[in-house]
Amino acid sequence: MKAIIVCTSVSHGNTKQIADVVGEVIGARVVTPEEVDATQLAGYDLVGFGSGIFLGSFHARLREFVQALPPAPQTKAFVFATSGFPDAGFQRFSRPLVRQLTQKGFDVVDTFSCRAHDTYLPFKLVGGIRKGRPDASDLAAARTWAEGLGAAITTR
Repeated sequence: MKAIIVCTSVSHGNTKQIADVVGEVIGARVVTPEEVDATQLAGYDLVGFGSGIFLGSFHARLREFVQALPPAPQTKAFVFATSGFPDAGFQRFSRPLVRQLTQKGFDVVDTFSCRAHDTYLPFKLVGGIRKGRPDASDLAAARTWAEGLGAAITTR
C-alpha cells in the first residue's frame, strides 16, 4: 500500500507526534502541505490529512490545501486531529473537512482525534490546558487506530 500523510503541526508539535506514529504503522511519509504537489496524491492508495484544531477548525493551511486539491475519485483517505477538546457532539470539528474531501471524490475511511496541549487564548493566560498531551496512552491509541486502518481499507 502506498500511503502519505499531509500534516500541519504548528504550535507544540502535538499533531506531528500523532502523524509520525500513524506513518510508522502504515508505512507513510509525513509531509506538510507545502512539501507535496496536490496533483500527486491521486497516485496514493491512502492519504491522511491532519492538523491541530484552532477555534473549532483545522489549520487554515491544511484547509486551503484540501480546497485546492483536484478531484481524486476513489482515493482512500483518513482525517486526524489534536485538540484541547474532544471531537464530539453536534459541532464535530472533523465533519467539514471530511465533507470537503468527500466532495473531491475521496473515500474517507475513518477519523481520529486526541487531546493535546492547548495554549490558545484564553488558555494561554493560565499556561494552557491538557499539558503533557498527547501522552503515551494517546500515542498508543493512535497506533492501535492506525493498525485498524488496513482493515478499514480492505473491507470498503
